[in-house]
Amino acid sequence: MKAIIQRVTKSSVTVGEEQISSIGRGLCVLLGISVEDTQKDVDYMVRKILNLRLFEDENGRAWSRSVMDRELEVLCVSQFTLQCILKGNKPDFHSAMPAELAQPFYNNMLEQLREAYKAELIKDGQFGAKMQVLIQNDGPVTIQLESPAGPTDPKLLSKQEKQQQRKEKTRSKGPSESSREKAALRSKAGASASSGAEGDVSSEREP
Repeated sequence: MKAIIQRVTKSSVTVGEEQISSIGRGLCVLLGISVEDTQKDVDYMVRKILNLRLFEDENGRAWSRSVMDRELEVLCVSQFTLQCILKGNKPDFHSAMPAELAQPFYNNMLEQLREAYKAELIKDGQFGAKMQVLIQNDGPVTIQLESPAGPTDPKLLSKQEKQQQRKEKTRSKGPSESSREKAALRSKAGASASSGAEGDVSSEREP
């Protein structure tokens, strides 16, 4: 899942001649849903959108408060074109989730945003409609966000798990254990070198 998050002084969505949604200061979020997205991607995006510290605190210190901290508004707009892959100069949108699946998926994400924050402060556009989106960027501040990709192939998952286990074993070794291992290796290397040298000397003394 991809998102373009913009800090705004105001933002609105118009369909035809009718303004269907608007916010004052807050965040405008353009959201592109991928064919591979799952509930984990929704959870990640909801958490990030609401907790990114893009606003100043009461003392004017920048990057200190989130949209929730400041009790500001969020306007979400579904935008499948964020999943574009260029083929030459022609955009290809096969990576975007089909509309019949994307709409309930998107609505579910809106519900989670409303449950995690204040329902009346979460606004949205009109899914699938041709919209005019007014974005008055404040700063400008624009954040490009993408949910972490995870392997879907069981073999890749198994490989990833084994790599993680090796990392955890390495971390679990204390410095004293690691030092003892290094000392043992040096001792063995020294013994081998000494044995080889004595052999050379004794061979020279033989008639």
